[in-house]
Amino acid sequence: MRRNIAVILAGGKSVRFGLDKPKQFIKVAGKLVIEHTLDVFQKHELIDEIAVVVDKKYFDLIEQLVDKNGYSKIKKILSGGRERYESSLSAIYAYKEEKEEVNLIFHDSVRPLVSQKIIEECIKKLEEYNAVDVAINSSDTIIEVEKNLIRNIPDRNKLNRGQTPQAFKLATIYEAYERAMQDPDFKTTDDCGVVKKYLPEEKIFVVKGEEKNIKLTYIEDLYLLEKLIQIKSITDIGSMPLSALSEKVIVILGGNSGIGEAISKLARSINMKVYCYSKRNNIDIKKATDIRQIFQEVYEKENIIHYIINTAGILYKNSFLNMSYEEIFETVDVNYKGSIIVAKESFKYLKESNGSLIFFTSSSYTRGRAFYGVYSSSKSAIVNLTQALSEEWYEFGIKVNCINPERTQTPMRIKNFGFEAPDTLLSPETVAKTTLKSLLSHMSGEIIDVKIR
Repeated sequence: MRRNIAVILAGGKSVRFGLDKPKQFIKVAGKLVIEHTLDVFQKHELIDEIAVVVDKKYFDLIEQLVDKNGYSKIKKILSGGRERYESSLSAIYAYKEEKEEVNLIFHDSVRPLVSQKIIEECIKKLEEYNAVDVAINSSDTIIEVEKNLIRNIPDRNKLNRGQTPQAFKLATIYEAYERAMQDPDFKTTDDCGVVKKYLPEEKIFVVKGEEKNIKLTYIEDLYLLEKLIQIKSITDIGSMPLSALSEKVIVILGGNSGIGEAISKLARSINMKVYCYSKRNNIDIKKATDIRQIFQEVYEKENIIHYIINTAGILYKNSFLNMSYEEIFETVDVNYKGSIIVAKESFKYLKESNGSLIFFTSSSYTRGRAFYGVYSSSKSAIVNLTQALSEEWYEFGIKVNCINPERTQTPMRIKNFGFEAPDTLLSPETVAKTTLKSLLSHMSGEIIDVKIR
């Protein structure tokens, strides 16, 4: 079985970026850009090992990141070269003794939004091909210019924009570079280009890329990248059986109706130890004393709490000016203040169990919407809270994630919107299944979409 080694190319000096440090070491959305990138490959089940190619003066920083983030797959920190191809060669030569047993997956450290799907497709295509690229269709007309005059306008339908990763059987990329190094006029900025030129008989398969897989090149890209990281979400959370949650202790806030009730029923059906609380139990999520008391009672009975899920929420569908202050403050207190209280009171229990905390947001979190102003802004705050806590609590082994269901058939929805065709809404049971599946994942800081279609 071939080993899949991700080579993270982080040797760039970022001359075009205009800052005093390479762009891969700029902080975006709470982490260094390279951390976001490493997270993706560390979490991918098909990646066996990671090698980071970087300027020697940043070796210590990479070692610190390994310790801080538990990057168990990083086995080599290699010295980068002045040119990109020299960084690629650094990894090729480091593994050349294994060239019949290894796949190398080269990826730019400044493309932190590469999806798990793209990585998986690149690796799978290496079962059929020796070289794989990633590209997307060009949405713009490309013009060839010479001395400020148009020389040619190629057919846009045949043009693609290259991305990374680029994946190779090591023997193939090794042979291509061996030939390239004999060429006194050798020039390249792209590993697939080396294969194409020096191994012309080799077919290079192209995996369809994604627009969000952007490369941080200019300072203006920084703002777009930060927003994309903030709103990024996932739908694929693995396929482990829910039966793996049997006997685990779960506390559900808002667990007596809607999505919370569906989670409770499903959890009981798989033999979890379920504790549900809501206003029906005279529990006020806006009061820290109430939340502290119920966590303490569950812990005294079970000696552990594995999972805490907060589904409690409130919606007043009304224009901002027509909402009373009482409605505004209740929305903020239940949706946001309540989540803060749940998080703060849950910490010591989830730290002990290396457990998970789950919040709920809404599809309206990405943009404030008329007649939902207070509600959507409170749900946006939940996303920011999730991402912040996932970073702060990473070292304690606590996972913090957020479920983002589309329109769901719940009592709160019916109260605000009346009758809607059932096939246009999610069922609470569908949301419940995704929520419990997320507890089996190692991910943290993720926004997990649950979609109708």
